[in-house]
Amino acid sequence: MIDAHVHLFPPRTFRSIWRWFETHAWRVRYPLQAPEVLEFLLTRGVERLVGLCYGHLPGMSQDLNRAMADWARGEPALVPLGTVLPGEPGAVEVVREALGPLGLRGLKLHAHVQGVAPDDPALDPIYAEAASAGAPVVFHAGRAPACAGYRCDPDLLCGPERVASVLERHPTLRFVVPHLGADHYDGFEALLDRHEHLYLDTTMAIGGYLEPSPDLGVLERRSERLLYGTDFPNLPFAWDRELKVILDADLDSSAPDSILRGTAERLFRIV
Repeated sequence: MIDAHVHLFPPRTFRSIWRWFETHAWRVRYPLQAPEVLEFLLTRGVERLVGLCYGHLPGMSQDLNRAMADWARGEPALVPLGTVLPGEPGAVEVVREALGPLGLRGLKLHAHVQGVAPDDPALDPIYAEAASAGAPVVFHAGRAPACAGYRCDPDLLCGPERVASVLERHPTLRFVVPHLGADHYDGFEALLDRHEHLYLDTTMAIGGYLEPSPDLGVLERRSERLLYGTDFPNLPFAWDRELKVILDADLDSSAPDSILRGTAERLFRIV
């Protein structure tokens, strides 16, 4: 089993994120620091996990990326991704360091937190670097969960049409939209037919927490393009709630393996 959506931050950043969540969204059920996050999941049946981080201030990304690289050196089960703040000074150099010397395997970006639409032209040099390196970009490009505490309006930044624009300009870019694109589920699923390098992850979308909920038929229809993720540790509910949904669903025999392992192995080239 591969968890393709796990957050890892330095202690001070994690504490700041948890304060924000508890003020604007939900009580974080698992306030664990990075080493504890790794231990928790790896002792509960997760064999590999994809570590995600993101920064909202200029100059923050490089420190986050270096911390992620340090954790990966100490834990072979971690597939580390970096980040960059679009438009920050030296953004391309930050990406080159992340995907080069630091050995990070992709990038995580977040429209709500970073205040940028996925099709913003400032991202084109970043996408070009990622595509050239064969590195996936995980981009929170759906508008849910939309909380009042964000400094931007997710409705103005997010949506399937914006991701379609990105993939038309960068057709070889491997692009992951978390949360099944909540709450534009149908629109993001339809994009899978047009863009062979687009993927969706199931994080927080299939456990009945976000409203509206998606059609769970997507788990079988699109299993080869779906990745399982937890959003651990920043969860309001039990970490395995959505895992149980996948295991308990009456899916074709190949679908659970694809969602829980196969798609992530192919996308992140996990061996």
